[in-house]
Amino acid sequence: MEKVVIIGTGCAGLTAAIYTARANLNPLVLTGTMPGGLLTTTSTVENYPGFTDGIDGFALMEGMQKQAERFGARIQFGNVESVDLTTRPFALAVDGSTVRAEAVIVATGAGHRHLGLESEARLEKKGVTYCATCDGALPMFRNQPLVVVGGGDSACEEALYLTRFASAVYLVHRRDQLRASKIMADRVLAHAKIKPVWDSVVTEILDVALDKVTGVRLKQVKTGAETHLPCAGVFVAIGHVPNTQIFQGQIDLDANGYVVPRRGAETSLAGVFVAGDCADHVYRQAITAAGMGCMAAIEAERYLAQSAR
Repeated sequence: MEKVVIIGTGCAGLTAAIYTARANLNPLVLTGTMPGGLLTTTSTVENYPGFTDGIDGFALMEGMQKQAERFGARIQFGNVESVDLTTRPFALAVDGSTVRAEAVIVATGAGHRHLGLESEARLEKKGVTYCATCDGALPMFRNQPLVVVGGGDSACEEALYLTRFASAVYLVHRRDQLRASKIMADRVLAHAKIKPVWDSVVTEILDVALDKVTGVRLKQVKTGAETHLPCAGVFVAIGHVPNTQIFQGQIDLDANGYVVPRRGAETSLAGVFVAGDCADHVYRQAITAAGMGCMAAIEAERYLAQSAR
């Protein structure tokens, strides 16, 4: 029987692990299929406080894990296949075994929607990225033409942010108008550095042979015409998918699958708490995930203390 099980080892999960371990709760932390979370795919993190010269995303998560382990957190490489939150204690199926817990912190994160191109996968971290805030200021992108793929608020925010560094930002969208809110769309269309590329989809990212991004191949969806657009980076902003499928029907999720927090880090079910990108579709930053992990840990500690009375 575990006092608290934390599902996920990104910033949210590992921060929760640090706090619950320091509270002598001896947390069990389950890594899931991507130990360290999405931040491990970011080459340089320059906006996390305390690192004046930036830090490699993998190194940051490795340090958080070691810090949590120093205080007694137990990291278990395992994938939660299903959960039963109708029983007390809660039951989690982990790689064929059952783990029972008095409290659960859900920090399963979210995944970026991908274009699904082979070239996209092969050039990830070599010019293909999914976070302008994380990577936009890297030297490889400065004063270079960049491509943002998408047409919603997230894509517009990425494009506007990149204007600080790029020589030009090409916003590639499959439709002839943006899906973003009017105020965001107006800002984008009025910016001199942002050049919309309408009715177009990316069919290939170049150049795998050179092991770096040199451009994209575009297809005009109405005419079928193909063109080549030179660029030094491709920022894919076509949405996120929260990793919450196993909680469907057991705790409240919104229409897009994000966990709906109640007060603070509480969920709709007592004893289950949430932190990080699986509940945050607005900020999605390492620092906000860490803050939410702290909140979830403190609330789990208080819940367990009250339950013991």
